Amino acid sequence: MTVARPFKIPESVLVVIHTPALDVLLIERADRPGYWQSVTGSLATRDEPLEATCAREVQEETGIDIADVLRRGGRLADWGLSNVYEIYPVWRHRYAPGITHNTEHVFGLTVPEGTPVRLNPREHLAWRWLPWREAADACFSPSNAEAILQLPRFAPHVEPSTAQRP
Repeated sequence: MTVARPFKIPESVLVVIHTPALDVLLIERADRPGYWQSVTGSLATRDEPLEATCAREVQEETGIDIADVLRRGGRLADWGLSNVYEIYPVWRHRYAPGITHNTEHVFGLTVPEGTPVRLNPREHLAWRWLPWREAADACFSPSNAEAILQLPRFAPHVEPSTAQRP
C-alpha cells in the first residue's frame, strides 16, 4: 500500500548561508542537475515558526545545526523580505490543486569559516562556497539571486569596500 504524501504548504523559507567574508553556500539540486540554489523549504505545518523551518531545512539539506552555529558565534537573521512567485510547473504537483504561487521568507545564516557541509544525497548532488556576486550569478532562481545580492545590506560586520553592489 502506498501512502500519499501530503501536499506542500505554499509558504517557505530561503536561507542564504554565508561566512563573515560573504562567501555563500550553494547546493545543486538532485532532481535538476545544474540548478544551484540556497537552502529552501516549505513549512511542515501552517503554524510552524519560520525560524523552526529554517533550522529543520538547513539541517536536512546541509547537515548544519543552527543551534550549534549560534553557540559558535553565528547568527540567524530574518531579513524581513518576502517574495511571492509562481511555482514552476514542474513542481506544481507537490501542491494542492489550484495552488500556483508560493510566499518565500528570506533569512541569512552567518556561519564560521570552515563550517562542514554534509548533503542529503536524495536532495542535493554537490555544494560549493562562492563569493556573493558569483553565487548570485550561479543561482537558477531569480528570487534566490536577488536575495544574495542583498547580502551586504543585511550581513553583520561587512567591510564597506566589500558591500558595494555590482
